[in-house]
Amino acid sequence: MNLPKTAFQFILHFARQQRAKFSILILMSCIWGTNDAFFPYFLKRIVNTLENYKGDPHQIYYALSGTLILLVLFWSINEIAARIQGIVSIYAFPKFRAEIRKSVFDYVKQHSHEYFSNHFAGNIAKKIAALPSSAQVIMEIICFQFVVVTLGAVIVLVMMWLTKPFFAAILLIWLILHLGLTGLFMSYGNKLWEIHSDSVSELSGKIVDTFTNILNVRLFSRGKYETQYLEPFQNDEIKKSEKAMWLIETMRFGLGFSGLFLVFGMVFGLLKGWSDGWVTLGDFTQVGMQSFWILGWIWHTSYQISVYVRELGTVNEALTLIQKGHDLVDISNAQSITVRHGEIRFENVSFSYGKKRAVFENLNVVIHPGEKIGLVGFSGSGKSTFVNLILRFYDLQSGKILIDGQNIAKVTQDSLREQIAMIPQDPSLFHRTLMENIQYGRLDATSDEVIHASKLAHCHEFIEKLEDGYNALVGERGIKLSGGQRQRIAIARAILKNAPILILDEATSSLDSVTEKLIQDSLHTLMENRTTIVVAHRLSTLSNMDRIIVFHKGQVIEDGSQEALLKANGHFATLWNMQADGFLPDESA
Repeated sequence: MNLPKTAFQFILHFARQQRAKFSILILMSCIWGTNDAFFPYFLKRIVNTLENYKGDPHQIYYALSGTLILLVLFWSINEIAARIQGIVSIYAFPKFRAEIRKSVFDYVKQHSHEYFSNHFAGNIAKKIAALPSSAQVIMEIICFQFVVVTLGAVIVLVMMWLTKPFFAAILLIWLILHLGLTGLFMSYGNKLWEIHSDSVSELSGKIVDTFTNILNVRLFSRGKYETQYLEPFQNDEIKKSEKAMWLIETMRFGLGFSGLFLVFGMVFGLLKGWSDGWVTLGDFTQVGMQSFWILGWIWHTSYQISVYVRELGTVNEALTLIQKGHDLVDISNAQSITVRHGEIRFENVSFSYGKKRAVFENLNVVIHPGEKIGLVGFSGSGKSTFVNLILRFYDLQSGKILIDGQNIAKVTQDSLREQIAMIPQDPSLFHRTLMENIQYGRLDATSDEVIHASKLAHCHEFIEKLEDGYNALVGERGIKLSGGQRQRIAIARAILKNAPILILDEATSSLDSVTEKLIQDSLHTLMENRTTIVVAHRLSTLSNMDRIIVFHKGQVIEDGSQEALLKANGHFATLWNMQADGFLPDESA
């Protein structure tokens, strides 16, 4: 997806998708601006007619009939244009916002696993939420303010020039100076509001982080600490907001004085012209009203400019979400992977996280079709990285990973992950119903299939006891459920997915011993005829594995059955003897 990276081009990109609607909005604004600019001209004709009228006073309506008809016609067209503009806005802007939100959401969710590890979810969500609204405000100001003022100013300048060129020259000089001053303020102000918007996003991320960890806040009685922790971020937001707002007030102060000079310059010039006889009362009315009209509109627009600059800063700051390219992308001709056997091969794989020490160097591992493999080693030995590379959460520095002879770097990421069912140690659930969470494993699954998978995962029993059953909401990240219940839901989801490759990251660690025994039976059934990789923290869970691969500092130092490895009395045997209460100790221990 190739989205424009600059604010104006980005907004224009989505406006073009509704070219007809936004063209109508601009056209209606042009009608509105034309009407307002011509209104003083009609008053000029009325005043001049009254000043020079010598006939029967009761016949004045007849003398003014042409002007009055034009006035009514212009006013009626203006009202019709305003209503059309309002109706078109109803259909244009909600879709405009929705398309922006959808496109940016689609782009951001394709960022790498590492991107989301390094950015606050609340910060990302705040930017995606603010972007459509800010883009709409900018479009409204352009369509309903800038277009009206620009067209109105051109019409007024032409009409003044045709009436009295002297006053048109004064207005033109003032407009040039005014626009130049405004442009300077906008350029600097945009940077200040972008900086401010970044501080708001950071503050929002910190607040979301606190609420996400509210249990820790309460367990450690850190309510006051969290308030104090947010204080420097609050002060930073206040400081940057004040700086940006001071710039706006300074701009308005300067523009106010320039407006004062325009008004008094025009008034004195008109009075001088009238006293010298080259300005009629009608000219006085037209030029005076048009000057006040253009000044009022520009003064109002200067207030809108502060809003425009602020929202432009928000848009620019939010666009950082799409200005960074995707770290992991499918190649141009990527095909869907087909997994029939489930053989996995690591061939001369080298990988490191950024510039840190390499995790793997020329790693070679073969997992045969349908084989059940256990991964063992201290924390940081490479077990999780091994799994993450199979899922292609990261790209390799060199080498390749093959599944059934297909290089996973050359197939689509979605098709690859469709073939792998993963049960993490700490599963996360959506704040949706239990039915939706389990059905996430296979979206087209029927309710009967969901219930069958739930029974195999032994979660049907506790779900039935809930007030809303499978329609019960689980809370953010599944907070309403216990750790064991969340894990059983994740197991049911994997059972429903029915993928040819299964990865378990100590999938029963949060379960009581009775439930664990029941679920182990279900998992053994699930493992049949599937290539299975088990990341083990309790070595006792590896008794049914075909092979155990022992990692140490990114290298495979042992590979064999549990019985053979224990007999070899090597690193695995040492780990086996070191485990306390069934769990491996820290390497430092």
